[in-house]
Amino acid sequence: MAKPFGIFCQIPNVKKHGLILPGAGGKVAGMTEDLISQPQPRLLAAADWGDYELIDSGDGQKLERFGRYRFVRPEPQAMWAPRQPAESWQADGRFVPGQGREDDEEGGGWTLSPDLPDSWQVGYDGLRFLARPTPFRHLGFFPEQAPHWRWCAAQIDRFAATHGRPPRILNLFAYSGIASLHAAQAGAEVTHVDASRKAIAQAFENRDTAGMEDAPIRFITEDASRFVEREIRRGRSYDGIILDPPKYGRGPKGERWRIESDLVPLLQGCRQILSENPRFLLLTIYAIRASSQAAHYALSGIMEGAGGAVSSGELVSVESQPDPRVISQANFARWTAEGA
Repeated sequence: MAKPFGIFCQIPNVKKHGLILPGAGGKVAGMTEDLISQPQPRLLAAADWGDYELIDSGDGQKLERFGRYRFVRPEPQAMWAPRQPAESWQADGRFVPGQGREDDEEGGGWTLSPDLPDSWQVGYDGLRFLARPTPFRHLGFFPEQAPHWRWCAAQIDRFAATHGRPPRILNLFAYSGIASLHAAQAGAEVTHVDASRKAIAQAFENRDTAGMEDAPIRFITEDASRFVEREIRRGRSYDGIILDPPKYGRGPKGERWRIESDLVPLLQGCRQILSENPRFLLLTIYAIRASSQAAHYALSGIMEGAGGAVSSGELVSVESQPDPRVISQANFARWTAEGA
């Protein structure tokens, strides 16, 4: 069975506290603003990482631990002051953004300790995989995604218990494969699609590191939108779909992707390849200036008439110190056939 996951951020009582927050309607006495009823966002964070830690943050940076190594990375949201002294911010790697490009993932580069290996093993839920500094300022995986891995595992468990077979899961923009491996470990048959040959190579490395060479995972190098179009023509279907699209990108044959124009058509295609008894559709969005409401309404519109429910919110990282501060990392929306 899947383990419990994450934290859930409860929204305060609006009328009691006089706060303007999503999920409430009406007006607070003495205030002129209308409180608009809209989906209540959830804040999700993994509570039990052993090989990842957000140690401190501030002055536009965050201090993190990946395995036994420490890193400092830009974090524009950390507009507060660090709590720990400067000597605590000694690190094995520091990402220095290009001038005036703090919010640009492609600007800048790493300053690394000569003692830092090219890659090293980390683990979660008994799954071993590799961490390594990348040119895109991350470490080869996204630790804030762990609540989604656990949530998908729970959906896989429920599907198998109901239908007596492993669910077929499609993972689009699947990158280095941690979500695919975790889903296969939970009992799913997985199709892993990414347009980057380098990302697929990293996914193979992680598969081998996990000792899952025989896992039922199909690795495909292809543009996500083109792949979905082909699956529609072939009449293939999936019981669950995971999407983690970038803001922009290129496919292996020069295909262009822009999330503002291409996300909804892709979601429409995903709706068409869901099986007759689908379990879930999960959307995560990084690097876009929009709230979780945008992801919620996009997915709600696509899944209208399918029953079930959509929930949404933010994936966050939480400092491992008293009175921790929370940093939002991504927006998400997820649909399930039996409640969100």
